[in-house]
Amino acid sequence: MKAWQLQAFGRENLVLNDIPQPTPGPGEALIRISSVALNYRDKLLYDGNYNPHLEFPMTQVADAVGEIVALGPETSRFKTGDRVVTNYCTRWIDGPPTSKESLYTLGNVIPGALAEYLVLTEQALALAPSYLTNDEAAALPCAGLTAWYSLVEKGGLNAKQIVLLQGTGGVSLFGLQIAHAFGATTIVTSSSDEKLQRARALGATHTINYKTHPDWEKEALAITNKEGVDQILEVVGGPNLAHSIKAIRPEGQISIIGIIDGFDATIPLFGMIQKLGVLRGITVGPRRALEDMLRKFDELKLRPVIDSVYSFHDARKAFDRLEEGAFGKIVIRVRD
Repeated sequence: MKAWQLQAFGRENLVLNDIPQPTPGPGEALIRISSVALNYRDKLLYDGNYNPHLEFPMTQVADAVGEIVALGPETSRFKTGDRVVTNYCTRWIDGPPTSKESLYTLGNVIPGALAEYLVLTEQALALAPSYLTNDEAAALPCAGLTAWYSLVEKGGLNAKQIVLLQGTGGVSLFGLQIAHAFGATTIVTSSSDEKLQRARALGATHTINYKTHPDWEKEALAITNKEGVDQILEVVGGPNLAHSIKAIRPEGQISIIGIIDGFDATIPLFGMIQKLGVLRGITVGPRRALEDMLRKFDELKLRPVIDSVYSFHDARKAFDRLEEGAFGKIVIRVRD
């Protein structure tokens, strides 16, 4: 079968290889992949920043949808023909994570889904919502669950809250859609007025251009009558975290998701103490939360925002688009 594998660190070392088709063992399923979706984490991987000890060659990409075509012994959660999506943390089923549960991720420690076929434990799969296309379903697992787990499970999202979403990447747009669906007030930041206009069309209540307003937290405080926001999806990291702390209300929550502007941050500790603020690191979420999210999406009929779709053989162009910065999710269609 064909698989896109990273031969060494560097995007130029992503190569389309012929490798043996895997066979499912006990408790495993063989999935014929239909579509996959990219995440910023994929860039961190090939740049060598996510796992400096990555073993090569490694098939890339964690988010996928496909059809189960064979089952190994002692496999009972699914049947052949089921359409399933992957769960990012393949060993995190439910409850609080352990360090090991967050380590076993596709395209990192185990082979990823940018291939014609994938073998995965049935515990790391969930049924795909029937109303979504393959391209849409592939976009859900990582970015969608990250936003859901942050806002709903850990943040107790409700209609009275004010939620600030940073940028217009996959996690932030899922956060916008989820918060809007729950009736919350939303604030979206971006350096592009065009993207902010598109965010308003998706339901953003307020928008802030952080290029024209570098101290964007002042704008957020003005919008909230100086009270601050209830939740922030922090996807930027680095120095931006200090701005986020200034923007939250007392007992406000910041979900730390991204590190676009740096792995380290200097933060105003006294301000954090005064506000009784909550800083919480987020590593996507367990399969149980993914299944809860998928049921709610099915109820609400939410559809992911797809930036662009590429063919399997044009996968390199999809990674080029990832470097440019997308509005929503980038999808690679493995088969029609």
